[in-house]
Amino acid sequence: MTMKDVSQTITMLPGDEIRQIMWRYADRFDMQMAVMGARSVARGLIARLVADGERNTHDWTDAKNRMYQAFDESGITAAGLDMAYGGIIDGPRNLALSLISYELAWVDGGAATTSLVNNLALGPIVEKGTPEQREKYMRACMPPAPGEDRKIWRGSFALTEPLPYVGVDTGVVSGRVSVAEWEEGKEPILQVEKRGRFITNMAVANFITAAVDTEDPRIKTSCMVILEESDEGVFDRGTPTHKLVHQLSNTADPIFSLKIPASRIVGGYTIKEGVIIPNLTHSEIIEAVFSRTRVGVGVMSAAKLLSAVEPLIRYQRGRFRGAAGIEAGSPRYDLGLQMKEDALHRLADVWATGEAAASLGFEISRVYDQLTLIEKEAHQIFEAQGVTGGRALMKALRKPQSDAIEMLRLMAQPEGARDEARIAELKADTLVQFVWLSAVGNVLCPACKLWDTGYGANMLREAVSLMGGYGITEDCPGFLFQKWTDAQLEATYEGPEVVQRRQISLTMNNEVFLAQIELWVAELRLLGAAKPETGATALAEGFELWRWMLAFIGDAKDANGRPLSQSQRHGVLFPMADAISWLLAVRSFIADVQELAARGPEHPVIGPEIAGYINTLTDLGHMQVARAAGEVGRIGAELVYGYAAPAEQAGEAGSAFQKLRAKMEGSLAGSRLAKDRVGKALSQVMIPEALDYPL
Repeated sequence: MTMKDVSQTITMLPGDEIRQIMWRYADRFDMQMAVMGARSVARGLIARLVADGERNTHDWTDAKNRMYQAFDESGITAAGLDMAYGGIIDGPRNLALSLISYELAWVDGGAATTSLVNNLALGPIVEKGTPEQREKYMRACMPPAPGEDRKIWRGSFALTEPLPYVGVDTGVVSGRVSVAEWEEGKEPILQVEKRGRFITNMAVANFITAAVDTEDPRIKTSCMVILEESDEGVFDRGTPTHKLVHQLSNTADPIFSLKIPASRIVGGYTIKEGVIIPNLTHSEIIEAVFSRTRVGVGVMSAAKLLSAVEPLIRYQRGRFRGAAGIEAGSPRYDLGLQMKEDALHRLADVWATGEAAASLGFEISRVYDQLTLIEKEAHQIFEAQGVTGGRALMKALRKPQSDAIEMLRLMAQPEGARDEARIAELKADTLVQFVWLSAVGNVLCPACKLWDTGYGANMLREAVSLMGGYGITEDCPGFLFQKWTDAQLEATYEGPEVVQRRQISLTMNNEVFLAQIELWVAELRLLGAAKPETGATALAEGFELWRWMLAFIGDAKDANGRPLSQSQRHGVLFPMADAISWLLAVRSFIADVQELAARGPEHPVIGPEIAGYINTLTDLGHMQVARAAGEVGRIGAELVYGYAAPAEQAGEAGSAFQKLRAKMEGSLAGSRLAKDRVGKALSQVMIPEALDYPL
């Protein structure tokens, strides 16, 4: 970059025009309207609830309950429904729902969760329900039209069980289902016994989707069932949970003992020789649902981090104003704490983390939107081929997996030297797309949840500390203390860090995903050669080092002779999951900045200012690459040397590791200069006189 290039920095923090390009919804008016609706609720009603102290009580008050009506009126509720049943988003809704979560969590995480839970309750029905179930419950959850006399339904989701990939038996569930009545020629009536724990939305829920296991030989497997408040028996909502966080969501430990028709088994059932056979087990449904909904929780942490930047700038600049001897117009009056490099650099770290977290969350949301369309076609192909699952499915996927690897490796070759016709042929194959997107999604999703909520919570503590004593007061601008404490709960929602690490450890070895990394490395090397200021070369070397480490642990044994690659060696595999998550987050951010660089100059509003945005965001990405590379190098050193005998240096492996690590770290030239430039930009950026929601 020339000196003239780097001198141009942002004049204001990124606004909607920038975000719409970076997060790929500039051409989606329906999503833009959903964002505006969510923002009006978040920075209006929800901000007032927090400012008025509604978080100070465990009870579900009338004031808190007003959120539901606001969700209905703003379009938030309808955003989770199919267009045929009153929805407002055309096509898959993963990105749209993540954007809504982002807007609500910008102000309060509990309010965002309250919005998410209805979609979570509908998730099993939407993803795996029968056509009749999908229509009934989505229509019931649709807000009444003007003049329509109908009560809207709210849902809740009762799992409290092991999740897929946690390394335990997903068949062990606490809920039980048995046959209560079964008259000849009539539909069976089931008895459901279920106790929920930490279940959100129970204060208002009209229906529950619940996981249960069979305790009757006349029911073959576990399943999920739909419970309604009017069912015969006990529908006990439970006492409110005395949470210290997320007080704008209602949570309880309910008890259900209900009779329901067998038609409430999610996905339907068949009867064979007097036995009810659910079409889907509860774990099959949960896997389909949780592979999507974890992303919204990760995005919530990203929103918190980015929402902290403006309040911190305001606090730092105004820190000394009003003190004796501090005159208006003086550097200390205008800049305050921003006269010091430490304050600016630490703020830059918070900002960079938020950007990377958001980019990762929205990328996997877009992947799932693509996959939602592809997987329906894929399942139709499997059905036509008579593939029913298990070994038959694995066999049917062998060729598509091989083809997907071929496609990715062809795409990684230099332009002009690759077989474009073959690439186009493979891209047009539905099953190739299916295995490709599935392999990427199976890593990006848990990585988003792990890194965004885990490391994000740590950086929110940093944001609070940058406020000094003001950070732990009730009137801290931006509600930063509440956001930090809420993040501790979000890190456990839909599976704590151990669950995410476990899933990554099982999916990161997928050959299709590893071929995707090869493609990313090739793309990053090209970018790094053309634009060294991006730090893309160092990131490529980070991926290369991670791939080498994966191969190393696959073959290595520790000083006691135990293989490092055993599935239960969490001390080896879980750090590898952390390392890849660091790399994936910053790669997503760099990709978003390049999207902005490609499309931003054409924008009629931001075009003249685009150079400043690209320069500062590029610098943010570069400094985040350095942070990610440092983590990968540290983790690698601990694994390569840490499992060797004390008197050894890991032999040839240690030498190879040193060369790769040195190559990666040598590529970090200029990353601290980039951080200096971000700090300077933060000291000059213009912000409004006051936040756009109450303090």
